[in-house]
Amino acid sequence: MDNLLPQAYLIGLVAILLVAAIVVGRQIWLVRRDELALARLDRPGEASSSDAASLYELGSVQLRKRLYGQAVDNLKRALKLAEANQEPSEAQALIQNALGFGLAAQDNYKAALKHYRAALAAKADYPVALNNLAYALEKQSKPEEAREAYRSVLALDAGNKTARKRLQRLERKLGLGPEA
Repeated sequence: MDNLLPQAYLIGLVAILLVAAIVVGRQIWLVRRDELALARLDRPGEASSSDAASLYELGSVQLRKRLYGQAVDNLKRALKLAEANQEPSEAQALIQNALGFGLAAQDNYKAALKHYRAALAAKADYPVALNNLAYALEKQSKPEEAREAYRSVLALDAGNKTARKRLQRLERKLGLGPEA
């Protein structure tokens, strides 16, 4: 019994250190992956002549790195190329949504709304863009529109936890029940 407590303590300590090492290692791997993608895609002279997919990928990496201004610029260029090359509407919806996200991250919700709506025009059943639209509507003090958008998200994706939580929070704020 005297040996059991120190052993349990050491086993617990090793388990905690192992979990911490896995979490730190995963984070290092993700950051390294983004850094390599950024270095590969952001070579001088290459991004300006790239295709829409490369510019979208570059913009996405920049969004993850919180380089919102650069991401918005690259995503705008990707959108122009996608429209000029008549890329599929799904691809344009992805770019529009990412562009809206970059603008919303800069607190430019009015412009973000325009891009979220364009993403939904390109692909009506796009729950991520609809969720982002609802959030931007909330930020623009349009709670009723946001509420309807969250309900539309849940109609498309009943398991969307983000939309469910935001809708409940919004309804509490408005003093409404979930049935109202």
